[in-house]
Amino acid sequence: MNFNGKRVTVIGLGISNMPLIDYLLNEGAVVSARDRKEYALLSDDVRALENKGVKLICGEGYLDGINEEYIFRTPGMRYDTKELADAVAKGSVLTSEMELFFERCPAHMIAVTGSDGKTTTTTLISKMIEKKFGHVYVGGNIGAPLLPFVGEMTADDWAVLELSSFQLHTMKKSPHIAVITNLSPNHLDYHRDMQEYVDAKKNIFLHMTGDTKLVLNYNNAPTRELEAEKAEGPAVTFFAKEGEVYEKDGAIYYGDERIVDTADILIPGHHNVENYMAAIAAVYPIVGKEIIVDLAKTFGGVEHRIELVRVKDGVRYYNSSIDSSPSRTAAALASFEEKVIAICGGKDKGVPFDGLAVTLCQRAKKVVLTGATRETIYNTLLNCPEYKEGCPEIKVEPDFEAAVRLASSIASEGDVVILSPGCTSFDAFPNFMARGNKFKEIVRSL
Repeated sequence: MNFNGKRVTVIGLGISNMPLIDYLLNEGAVVSARDRKEYALLSDDVRALENKGVKLICGEGYLDGINEEYIFRTPGMRYDTKELADAVAKGSVLTSEMELFFERCPAHMIAVTGSDGKTTTTTLISKMIEKKFGHVYVGGNIGAPLLPFVGEMTADDWAVLELSSFQLHTMKKSPHIAVITNLSPNHLDYHRDMQEYVDAKKNIFLHMTGDTKLVLNYNNAPTRELEAEKAEGPAVTFFAKEGEVYEKDGAIYYGDERIVDTADILIPGHHNVENYMAAIAAVYPIVGKEIIVDLAKTFGGVEHRIELVRVKDGVRYYNSSIDSSPSRTAAALASFEEKVIAICGGKDKGVPFDGLAVTLCQRAKKVVLTGATRETIYNTLLNCPEYKEGCPEIKVEPDFEAAVRLASSIASEGDVVILSPGCTSFDAFPNFMARGNKFKEIVRSL
């Protein structure tokens, strides 16, 4: 893509698109930017784009009249939105910031996707690569946008990316090493059905060429079945039969070699053993055993993922705001030997709560429901075959802060209180990080 003198429009004026706009301006593009927000609600930083020659198109009709030669969609906007499809039919090229990065990046690329565990797995891989080579670029859904750094990258560098189905939906290139941690129903408020969600994820490997590797979770049926569709390079499975990456006798093995004892993994929960297996399958031949063992013994976990906030009056408070799906909550609660006091609820994203109800019946002694989905989860819990009156004890509190304080008031010495919502944050917060930070602020103020 050559943008010099070309008319380009960028949809979405969030913080992640600001470096993209600067990049396009430096490429000589004539840039417009569109956002649903009214102009008066834009931040000063965004309005300052006008001083750089960017035309701002805001408000309800922000998608009207798209006729630019290139359109950069925000990841959360479907490619077949009518206004975008009409523009493409007339000759516009629809792309995204991540697709442009894949086209321009000269470095070795490792990308991770999946329904659960992708952030921790991405972080583990990036830390292993950093320990081996001294530097790594980390981006996608975590870290800073990497597009501004492509000019300084070389073929000897490494870029590690966490990618969502939104980013992969229209992707036409694949990384050198691709990891799919698992697949379960997710983002069905965006995708038409589970098959479309899986098809989006498949773009992480469908365009592989040359010396590449695909890492798949053998224990997860939808992921395991993708092995037959891999065209280029080997597929390495983890959580698998002996011969690849597997768990045996309290350790993770790569082939016949014992790599790391699971007891040495500092972050709690068997799902994190799975995350280590995924990372080892991806990069063990590159980084070696010593780096992996050292990381396992020293890495305390990623913020907002079963993050210990404080211990007060013998009660341990954990922030796991990243748990935006029932399966993530199931994994988080299974990390504890004792039953917990769980704070759940948020925005509905079209995923049934039957599985969440079963998890809460099995793993929670008390549940505080909050947010937009509180009544839906409450009713699902009452109708769950495993629910017995008072087991778990259920409280409903619409207000988030009041819900956290309520959870604290019903906790006793030795209890675990965990924010593990099972839903997205968008009913009350801009993202899961803001929700987790608010939880930590409230807990520290108790």
